[in-house]
Amino acid sequence: MTNEKIFQMSFSKVYALLIAKVEKKGHTREELDQITCWLTGYRQEEVEIFLVRDITYGDFFRNAPKLNPNRKLITGKICGIRVEEIEDPLMQEIRYLDKLVDELAKGKAMEKILR
Repeated sequence: MTNEKIFQMSFSKVYALLIAKVEKKGHTREELDQITCWLTGYRQEEVEIFLVRDITYGDFFRNAPKLNPNRKLITGKICGIRVEEIEDPLMQEIRYLDKLVDELAKGKAMEKILR
């Protein structure tokens, strides 16, 4: 899947998949929301609005009000690629969230996830 295709995906559809992933592993949407807000600087109410608006996944990250500076501490592999080595800045932001969701799904403590 090309980067552009991922960027053009509907935020609400992708987020629904992330919710399903964490709930399948015994975690909650509230935990996912906490991670998402920590990473992007959006408030919970804003995330709720994006779930009913027609916003792309790329625009969700492009328009993030305050990307957390500690996101650069996120390391490791997602889809076989080290997140810290991803060259496309927008794809890297997307993969940071993927990595945090994986950590939550694997049972990592929230205080460690939110570096």
